[in-house]
Amino acid sequence: MDRKALFELLVSPPVFFTLLLVSRMVFFTTLEVIRPARPLAYRAVIRNDLVALAAYIYIVFPLAAHLNHLVQGQPSYPASVAALPVPLRVALYYVLADFGHYWVHRLTHTRFFWRVHKWHHSPTYMYWMGGVRATVPQQFLVNIPYILAYPLLDISPWWMFLGIAALSAIQNDWMHMNMTWRSVWLERIFVTPRYHHVHHSADPRHYGANMGNLFTVWDRLFGTHVDPDRVEPNFSFGLGTKENPVRLMLGV
Repeated sequence: MDRKALFELLVSPPVFFTLLLVSRMVFFTTLEVIRPARPLAYRAVIRNDLVALAAYIYIVFPLAAHLNHLVQGQPSYPASVAALPVPLRVALYYVLADFGHYWVHRLTHTRFFWRVHKWHHSPTYMYWMGGVRATVPQQFLVNIPYILAYPLLDISPWWMFLGIAALSAIQNDWMHMNMTWRSVWLERIFVTPRYHHVHHSADPRHYGANMGNLFTVWDRLFGTHVDPDRVEPNFSFGLGTKENPVRLMLGV
């Protein structure tokens, strides 16, 4: 196999994302073993989360994306926006998509839509795979702001799409991982593990706290920011109630 054929094989989606998953597993597990925020028995939790991950990859995301395609159109942006340099368009994409994600996230914490999001909050532990639980209706809603922002990338280099998909997966692992990490300056802009862990707290006082996905600025602007330093350590994760697992997974 020549270099070109090998390269094309490595960047084909099935191979690329399989290698990415293995790399994420090795990288984040190593970090968690070196500097764990809390004790965690991986063998006790990994099986359920691997099932949840497989369900997300082969059922939840494809079905939600298909539903988005059926019912949702894409906006068009002025030619002046398309003429912007690629780095600027990528930055604009992240700002707009994350702003929309913040409001969709808040929507899923309202009384009516909470049922579609409860599955994501069901783990009683946090580690890098703690964020893979998603229902089809939740994923459908989350996809909307990204689809609306997607035309900003329309003429970007082909590898940009692989990069953005990879960064999205890595960022989800990062914000849920079980690692001791404290960086006040970083949290002024970006969501960190300890920042997002507060969002998964079972304490009713933290419901609706720290809703940001990538940027913390939305929480600060719209009143949902809770400083992790002001939260008692070793709080519990999860729903705090016993739920029907089938209904949780279906989001009904």
